[in-house]
Amino acid sequence: MTRRKSREIDFDAPAEVGAQAIDFNAPAEVVARALIGATLLVDGVGGVIVETEAYDQSDAASHTHMGPTARNAAMFGPSGHAYVYRSYGIHWCLNFTCRPAGHGAGVLIRALEPRVGLEQMAARRGVSDPRLLCSGPGRLGQALGITLAHYGLPLDRPPFFVAAPDDAIEAAVGPRIGISKAVDQPWRFGLVGSRFLSKPFAKG
Repeated sequence: MTRRKSREIDFDAPAEVGAQAIDFNAPAEVVARALIGATLLVDGVGGVIVETEAYDQSDAASHTHMGPTARNAAMFGPSGHAYVYRSYGIHWCLNFTCRPAGHGAGVLIRALEPRVGLEQMAARRGVSDPRLLCSGPGRLGQALGITLAHYGLPLDRPPFFVAAPDDAIEAAVGPRIGISKAVDQPWRFGLVGSRFLSKPFAKG
């Protein structure tokens, strides 16, 4: 397990202030771990990131493994932008781009603890249980209203607000889920003790 810092978030602060605290030029696995406990808002709706997965162009499970395409262009830079894709033709999934321009890498935002705009999220999702609003990348994308219009947008300005944690955070680490390649790569990170994960981490 790893420990990071978290802090009380001023939801009215400019987005640039929070986003500057995260080095999106770092390797994807570093950014993925750093985002645990961070605050994410999209048009003022969101909460605390509790689960992420890292992907890199050297990784066979990554969308960037075979090189740049029209679909994955955002993942090749610049860093600190949104990369979105449609999963199974249903929901949009949200990723944050990493590494300097030209290197294809990103972090999939897998789960969020909803804190702000729960009524909007519930209406979009059609469920009222907070634990089911954002526990999984498809659910999260639907709850936050993610669409193709968010593709390539910078994370340091509206509609996004991203603020790094500041107090000690315990992060669980394990293999990614829902993939068929590089299944043993330990690039899935989660907030220890969270009830909002898409799937529990293995004990031990």
